[in-house]
Amino acid sequence: MVKQVRPESKFERLAIGFTNWVGSISSLVAHTLLFALCFIAVFFGVPFEQMLLVLTTVVSLEAIYLAIFIQMTVNRNTQSLEEVEEDIDEIQKDIDEVQEDVGEIAEDVEEVQKDVDEIQADIDEVQKDVDEIQEDVGTFAEGETSEQHSNRVHLESLNKIEVTLAKLIEEIEKIKEQK
Repeated sequence: MVKQVRPESKFERLAIGFTNWVGSISSLVAHTLLFALCFIAVFFGVPFEQMLLVLTTVVSLEAIYLAIFIQMTVNRNTQSLEEVEEDIDEIQKDIDEVQEDVGEIAEDVEEVQKDVDEIQADIDEVQKDVDEIQEDVGTFAEGETSEQHSNRVHLESLNKIEVTLAKLIEEIEKIKEQK
């Protein structure tokens, strides 16, 4: 954000106001009228040489003061530009920090992806275990009906799945704690 340089004294505020006025249409009109009045004064008895002397002196003094006011404006603009440069440097530092943060986030995403792959591998192993359990439990117990057998197999499978899921949850919690 560009900061405006505030005038410090009444004279400085007056000088800035005058400089702004000189660059306006009203200044152009005022100067034109002043110059016209100087030449019209000759028709009312003011000697031409004296009018030119006064006009030349006034214009010279005005030029000196305008040069001073213009230099003051240039100095203020230079100071403002220096502040803008500082702001740009700060923004550049912030951008560099954000880029570093994005790089770190990318690394974290890669680590999370590795963890997800490991969890998927664990799930695949659990599925193999479930398949083996189903094969092992596939035989009927003595005097057991097919419905009882099916319920027993499901119950044993669910128990083993619950145990395996509890282990997976513990591993996920450990991974979260590492981050």
